[in-house]
Amino acid sequence: MELREFARQVLFSDALDAKLQRVTSPLTDTAPGLAERVARPVRPANLPFGAHRTAPAMPQPGAFSDPAKRAVAHHIMANHELQAVEVMAFMLLAFPKAPAEFRLGMADIMADEQRHTRMHVERAATLGLTFGDLPVNSYIWNKSQEFESVLDYLAGMPLTFEGRNLDHTLEFAEYFRKAGDDRSAALMRVIHKDEIEHVAFGIQWLRQLKPADQTEWEAYCNHLRWPLRPAKSKGETFQRDARLAAGLDRDFVDRLESATDE
Repeated sequence: MELREFARQVLFSDALDAKLQRVTSPLTDTAPGLAERVARPVRPANLPFGAHRTAPAMPQPGAFSDPAKRAVAHHIMANHELQAVEVMAFMLLAFPKAPAEFRLGMADIMADEQRHTRMHVERAATLGLTFGDLPVNSYIWNKSQEFESVLDYLAGMPLTFEGRNLDHTLEFAEYFRKAGDDRSAALMRVIHKDEIEHVAFGIQWLRQLKPADQTEWEAYCNHLRWPLRPAKSKGETFQRDARLAAGLDRDFVDRLESATDE
């Protein structure tokens, strides 16, 4: 299957199973086509963007003793993961001239994001909540509309959204563990390991594509689109070792750790 066909399947399918369908045949990039920017993905009828209902907030850690609240958390995270799949598909269509190695590598990460979505959907269902029973937001997708280059994507998605998830995955693993939900805790630890690889992909390509006269930190900061900023790549507990394992150099990690919203 061509990458372009795969991206269009993700973006224009109105069935969740089609969006999350695992590609078993080899992906190729011999016909990337012309640049195409998709303003909004097609979504299942029960998962629309722009609905008039307000998406629920993430439950507070103290509420995780309630299975219904844990189900809501998985529902919210399933939508985050689904948006990640859609944003990466958007990138494949919007930037057909990006290096084929980058594009094929991103397709591998999309397979992870599809799997993460399925994991959250299945766990929410086990806890009594069907994916789509609650409203969902479109924040991650909306930010993708501001990406004007591959470097914008690298700064925004793998190095900020997924970078933040290095912290959140272990934070939520602990919330679930304290609630006695070892299955959900294990799910979060699996995703944490994948996120290390995703952040590694981001920094590796930032190094390859950034201007030679910019440091990695300068390139990262220069390609963030407000309100994204370095402080937004962190959760409550900074996972320094995970960032080093992803290949961020110590100076970059130091700067991230000290970044504030001020």
